[in-house]
Amino acid sequence: KASNRDMINIMSSSMLLPLLEKLPGRELRFAPGEAVFHLGSPVKSLHLVRSGTIHLARYQDNGSALFLQKAGQGTILAEASLYSAHYHCGAVAETYSVTWAISKEEMAWNILGNAVLADAWSRHLAHEVQRARLHAEILSLKTVAARLNAWIEWHGALPEKGLWSSVAYQVGVSPEALYREIAKRRQGMPGA
Repeated sequence: KASNRDMINIMSSSMLLPLLEKLPGRELRFAPGEAVFHLGSPVKSLHLVRSGTIHLARYQDNGSALFLQKAGQGTILAEASLYSAHYHCGAVAETYSVTWAISKEEMAWNILGNAVLADAWSRHLAHEVQRARLHAEILSLKTVAARLNAWIEWHGALPEKGLWSSVAYQVGVSPEALYREIAKRRQGMPGA
């Protein structure tokens, strides 16, 4: 069952994505491991992910990656970059990916000239701020159980088994640690 927040997210996305698809742009294709853009490169386009998975990452001095976004189908990649001159991180295709690239100028012009798009864009950005704050809150929790509880509270329920590794990624724990926590909970359930 979808939570109220999920319904708001779906409504927000369902309003914005068709509007973005109608804007002039070009389809770009990326092979696994190929860069969509690099840290420090000038921001030229807003990317709507049509298929595949793209990671937005910032690399630390020790070579480790801090993943800021896992953008899948129907996701806008690095939307805050629309308001920057240069990218503050890099984006690399995890899988074969296709994006709809709208020029920065085209996007800005359309936001200013289209009240419906401006409203949908504002709602999307507000949702992304909420999601980022929740993610920071979840990552500040000390135990896998506490992180899972917070995730479930936000989403209303745990997703189907095939999506658990995605939840593990979102709450910053290994898939194995999440599976162990779920198994503990199931053992405590009546009839388990």
